[in-house]
Amino acid sequence: MATVKIENLVKTYPGERGRPGKTVVDHVNIDIRHREFMVLVGPSGCGKSTTLRMIAGLEDITSGAIYIEDRKVNEVAPKDRDIAMVFQNYALYPHMSVRENLAFGMKLRGFPREEIHRRVQEAAKILGLLEPDNLLDRKPKALSGGQRQRVALGRAMVRQPKAFLFDEPLSNLDAKMRVEMRAEITRLHRRLQSTMVYVTHDQVEAMTMADRMVVMHQGRVQQIATPLEIYRHPANRFVAGFIGSPPMNFLHGSLVGAGDRLAFCEKTPPGSAPPVQVVLPPESSRRFASNRDREIVLGIRPEHLGEATAEGPAVWEAVVDLVEPMGAETFLHVHTGGHSLVIRSSAEESAQAQAGGRRRFRLDPDKACFFDPSSGAALPLP
Repeated sequence: MATVKIENLVKTYPGERGRPGKTVVDHVNIDIRHREFMVLVGPSGCGKSTTLRMIAGLEDITSGAIYIEDRKVNEVAPKDRDIAMVFQNYALYPHMSVRENLAFGMKLRGFPREEIHRRVQEAAKILGLLEPDNLLDRKPKALSGGQRQRVALGRAMVRQPKAFLFDEPLSNLDAKMRVEMRAEITRLHRRLQSTMVYVTHDQVEAMTMADRMVVMHQGRVQQIATPLEIYRHPANRFVAGFIGSPPMNFLHGSLVGAGDRLAFCEKTPPGSAPPVQVVLPPESSRRFASNRDREIVLGIRPEHLGEATAEGPAVWEAVVDLVEPMGAETFLHVHTGGHSLVIRSSAEESAQAQAGGRRRFRLDPDKACFFDPSSGAALPLP
């Protein structure tokens, strides 16, 4: 297994007819550790797949460097980088059986027949291609989408590469199969103890599979950290809004004095309902004292809002616009004086909520994040 290091990586496509070029990967720096499962996540067009293709050698590098196990591979051909890639569209040979698809790459490299057989059988056993039905003699057209993706995984496994690269491998599967394959790949990583780099636009895949995540936007790295670190302490508003479902709620307002503490006061249009006002705990008031009387954006996750059963320093009123029962939990879409929010609550807690009704809600100020309204950056703790 290997480490992968990316230094100041840039990819610019030249413009046409004298127009300026378009930079899709902009000075990206990532250190992927030995045996780590690293996920690159972001919206379409953020540069994540282009970055992966440059690691694989399928895209030329404009500038910067890529190292695999301390070896600079900028000019190394893809076949000589000792990596294996799993694509979104499986890329199986339709005229070959599963067995032949698994063995093809090894045959090209001149592996002994006994070694090819051993590796094919081992991969097939791990990926469930032998039981309950032996699939080795079937053609790809006779397989389901999940089975085809298992074959694509097996073809990468038999190579025993230094690193595995996955380019949105589950995008073509239905929701149930995605959940199953997500768990399958996670178990495979734990069993093989391999270095894996995985690209997806699905933040649920990223959160559940990654050791660490790279959140990308407009070709730049926004944050690199563990999934829970990114979820709890996003580096900026983009990360906060992209990671999480439903996404984080944002309220524009300011921090004002409230006795010996600070309070967040929502910014509302003239003549609207009373603003949301939340008194911060003593520790938070001390930390953000330098931001007193400044405009600020408060971010709060839907699960850190709920219905209030008593008065308190973080209780406010809002109108319920929509009730979405999800089974064990319910999403309440509510409107304050100036903002629309989503609240995640238990089915029991929100049983009496009805669209059009006005109800009291609470906010957990200890879970709130604060962002600069101009740059969007999270306010650092003093």
